[in-house]
Amino acid sequence: QVQLVESGGRLVQAGGSLRLSCAASKPTFTSATMGWFRQAPGKEREFVAAMSWIGGITNYAASVRGRFTISRDSAKNTLYLQMNLLKPEDTAVYYCAASASSVKATMRDYAYWGQGTQVTVSS
Repeated sequence: QVQLVESGGRLVQAGGSLRLSCAASKPTFTSATMGWFRQAPGKEREFVAAMSWIGGITNYAASVRGRFTISRDSAKNTLYLQMNLLKPEDTAVYYCAASASSVKATMRDYAYWGQGTQVTVSS
């Protein structure tokens, strides 16, 4: 069982930056892929970015490509999401998740989820 704990969410102005962190309770080599998802009020949860833990292959949603960067620190078992040029439409609860599948995995392939961290972008 992998436990994931997100942190770093807060209120930020449009155009600003944030870095989210996701600490895993055990070495993540047992999970092939780690990803970030988000859910805005009244909307379905959506994919943001994913990274293969070994190899560092990445995949991004079109809406964040070029603004967000996913990375990991294997020694700390921690996944990051650097978010730049934030927009009000990026406001959501951001979730970290782990999957045994590839970076192209769909949401249903992610077996482990964190509790989420709130990101609010003011205009």
